[in-house]
Amino acid sequence: MIRKVSVGDVVLGGGSIAVQSMTTKKTSDVQACVAQILSLQEAGCDIVRVAVADEADARALREVTARVRLPVVADVHFSARLAVLAVENGASKLRINPGNIGDVRALAMVADCVKAHRIPVRVGANTGSIERGHLARYGRSAQALVESALQNVSVLERHGVEDIVISVKASDVPLTVEAYTLLRQRCDYPLHLGVTEAGTRETGIVKSSVGIGALLLAGIGETIRVSLSADPVEEVYAGHAILRACNLEYNYVEVVACPTCGRCRYDCIGLAARVQERVRSVRKKLKVAVMGCVVNGPGEARGCDLGIAGGEEYCVIMEKDRPDTRVKREDAERAFFARLEELIG
Repeated sequence: MIRKVSVGDVVLGGGSIAVQSMTTKKTSDVQACVAQILSLQEAGCDIVRVAVADEADARALREVTARVRLPVVADVHFSARLAVLAVENGASKLRINPGNIGDVRALAMVADCVKAHRIPVRVGANTGSIERGHLARYGRSAQALVESALQNVSVLERHGVEDIVISVKASDVPLTVEAYTLLRQRCDYPLHLGVTEAGTRETGIVKSSVGIGALLLAGIGETIRVSLSADPVEEVYAGHAILRACNLEYNYVEVVACPTCGRCRYDCIGLAARVQERVRSVRKKLKVAVMGCVVNGPGEARGCDLGIAGGEEYCVIMEKDRPDTRVKREDAERAFFARLEELIG
């Protein structure tokens, strides 16, 4: 049984998987930081993390947290003092790195603070900051990541901290999967999944989907972040897409789309893209098919709430429990979107 840890009003370990992201704006630039958090919130983010690089960032958290609904996690490195200040200014959770937060005394100070304020802490180990002793003994390995994380968890436990989340990220996908698999065997704390430094949007989504998806399908993980060198909103969209592909999220519009071939005689690919963009933020269980031609189109579309398949001069719009509608190719997109809008309300 996985322990439950609450981050604001979001429960990790309660069955659903929380999607996280991180702002790219300077936290002390409150206006820009809040605007970005609100965009992430609109995209479906559950928890947001902000960088706390100096005292101004830590103190700005008080105003930032007052202006947003999402739980805000303070990401702090190299300074236990800043970690404490961030918590005192309203962070809903603290993220520290075992390799750089300081010695045992510094970690103890952080432990006393989060315990007093009754907020959780994430111990985030990654291959770029494995502590020297573990690195010397195990090298850059899954074992080193897990031992580094659990050593710091044990210090927090000795100081009475119980609300702990752990991550063991690497930029190497098989190493990431191996580390989290080993970690799950060693503890029952909620695990924050991610492939660190995954890359640009295209490659980052692929690496994250493979790594995070493999773990989720194995029943490992309570919260995820897709790390992309891109707009953080793209991280949220990708995170939800991974959950949907793993059948861990259901309240959305699934778009089934044909890759097309030489038989296609209308703009199927363009229509599919426009449909996907329209329904991206819709929270309603529907299935929509945008198919290219009559070979597989009608069969696929008739199993959906709404579908379309193209022909030489006409397209056919299909719906559950309704007769098919034949429309001229030039009128098909308008007619299809009209029905789509009725369905999504």
